[in-house]
Amino acid sequence: MDHFKGIKFIAFDLDGTLLDSVPDLAEAADQAMRALGRPGVTVEQVTTWIGNGADILIGRALSRSLEVDPELDPELHKEARQLFDRFYDAGGHKQSALYDGVKDTLATFHQAGVPMAIVTNKPAQFVPHLLEQHGISDYFVDVIGGDTFPLKKPDPFALHWLMEKHRLAASEMLMVGDSRNDILAAKAATCYVVGLTYGYNYGQPISDSEPDIVLDHFSQLAEVVKLDS
Repeated sequence: MDHFKGIKFIAFDLDGTLLDSVPDLAEAADQAMRALGRPGVTVEQVTTWIGNGADILIGRALSRSLEVDPELDPELHKEARQLFDRFYDAGGHKQSALYDGVKDTLATFHQAGVPMAIVTNKPAQFVPHLLEQHGISDYFVDVIGGDTFPLKKPDPFALHWLMEKHRLAASEMLMVGDSRNDILAAKAATCYVVGLTYGYNYGQPISDSEPDIVLDHFSQLAEVVKLDS
């Protein structure tokens, strides 16, 4: 298996990478649509709609398509997003679960002294609670949500910010994600990137986005990141 050398920092996406969160997201989106008197949405639909943040997820749910309807009423969109946030928060994220191997692998990197960050397009308000709920909040030195900065993935802004803050060369940073937004952000930041096959990528194979390495299981990360001993 190919591997990386000289990695000093790892940034992780959240939904579809560390956490299987679709059941909770789909339930909140479904409740929001029904509260507005619109047809409900399914887990299967929402699986192909997430990855660009909550505003676009809700735009897709209202449009019932990956392409958000350009004629969508902004006020309806705003109301639907507020409903979604309320239902998602009220649900307590009880159906979300870490993928197999995530906790042990993060612990391995943490014990080896590798600083790590979350770079997700999920609204920042929901992220700390999720990390705490699943017992992984202590592993991350930075937590960046989709609204932490003016620009979100696929823009490389957050990755550039991390490199500047931690004084990293691009060759010392690795991004790990399951979506083309993660791959595009990493390529724009010229850092290394791993694509995971099991997450949510609009129904497309992650290999189409040409990450440096494609992995089927999270625990394989410990094999491909060679730590300086």
